[in-house]
Amino acid sequence: MFHKRLQQFVLVYAAGVLSLILMKYLLHLSDYVIPGPLEIWHTALSVFVRYLWNVADTLWIAVVGHLISILLAFAIGVAGRRASWIGSLIRAAAYNIQAYPMVAVAPIIFILLGDGLLARLLIAVMICYFPLLLSVISILSEPVDSVEHFYEATGRMNWRLQVRIRAYENIHKLTTVIVGSATMAMVGTIVAEFVAADAGIGYSIRIALYQSDLSKILAALFLIGISTSLYLTALEWAGDVVERKFQA
Repeated sequence: MFHKRLQQFVLVYAAGVLSLILMKYLLHLSDYVIPGPLEIWHTALSVFVRYLWNVADTLWIAVVGHLISILLAFAIGVAGRRASWIGSLIRAAAYNIQAYPMVAVAPIIFILLGDGLLARLLIAVMICYFPLLLSVISILSEPVDSVEHFYEATGRMNWRLQVRIRAYENIHKLTTVIVGSATMAMVGTIVAEFVAADAGIGYSIRIALYQSDLSKILAALFLIGISTSLYLTALEWAGDVVERKFQA
């Protein structure tokens, strides 16, 4: 599973780098704008170890942020699944918070929390949780009449049982959404680091941008892609295990 995802990423990445190199020679751009292949290779070797640790720092924050986002989305989804005014209020509040662009909210977060771990984690959660929330609310709001009718007729239905039934009947959708939202957690963490943090691969990309060093940015993107592929593979494996247990 991992090797297939890795092959796909490497193909896409190689196509992007080759496109840049082709553009360089077709448009006669200088090495300052787009570095040559040898410079890209030497730069990647020189920053590999440092960037690897930076990516690891970013990845663990993204993983924690993703887990918090899952819990938050399910908590809000369970509370907001009903068509009552309370459910509508909870959904409206969750949607309105997401309406503000992160580039506008991030400075406020960094002013209040500083440029450390909490700010990076909070921004990762805020970017990641919304697509999860939409899917959870959609799934938990849809009745499973063929199953729920029996429990309602016998008077045994309660909100916990209702949530379990709907989650069980849509377990594949839930696992797919969780896996897909993992990339948003990584993006959120990198955005936080790029904006104002002093650690992580996003911070390294910001420094490379100030230096106009495209080689370092390409090296960072490569390691980001590898780490994201690894995390997605782990999530897909965990999702398959959960689905098999639910179906057993």
